Amino acid sequence: MKKIIVFLLFTFCVIEVQAQELKWFTNVKEAVAIGNKEKKPLMLFFTGSDWCGWCIRLQKEVLKTPEFAKWAKENVVLVELDYPRKQYQSEEIRRQNAELQQAFGVQGYPTVFFAKGVTKNGKTNFEGLGSTGYVAGGPAAWLAVANGFLAQKKK
Repeated sequence: MKKIIVFLLFTFCVIEVQAQELKWFTNVKEAVAIGNKEKKPLMLFFTGSDWCGWCIRLQKEVLKTPEFAKWAKENVVLVELDYPRKQYQSEEIRRQNAELQQAFGVQGYPTVFFAKGVTKNGKTNFEGLGSTGYVAGGPAAWLAVANGFLAQKKK
């Protein structure tokens, strides 16, 4: 009987964790198409995932929490633009990320931009809604800042 209870608890936990997993796009054109279809802005997360301490801290304290997962599913299309030092990236992704880093003027990590993407004649343009980085205070503090940018979108 104990084995059955343990098995059921384990199964429930696995299902719960999978339900909280978010889809992070790495291809910005795909993310723009989804954003336009769902009428949601993009949340562009510029990160150095394998070397940036503040990026890792933002991930741990905010981006991997249930509060953030719930908020993100309702409000944004997630895009991770990574600049790793040790992990492999295709040349196409590296080029795309470099172009976006330059287009948004990113000078430090982590940087998070909220933007609407519009594609015309094969070119994507972005309407910026605001940007932030690491915000101390956990998910509530970070989401308060993010919600301020999204509220501007609705005006």
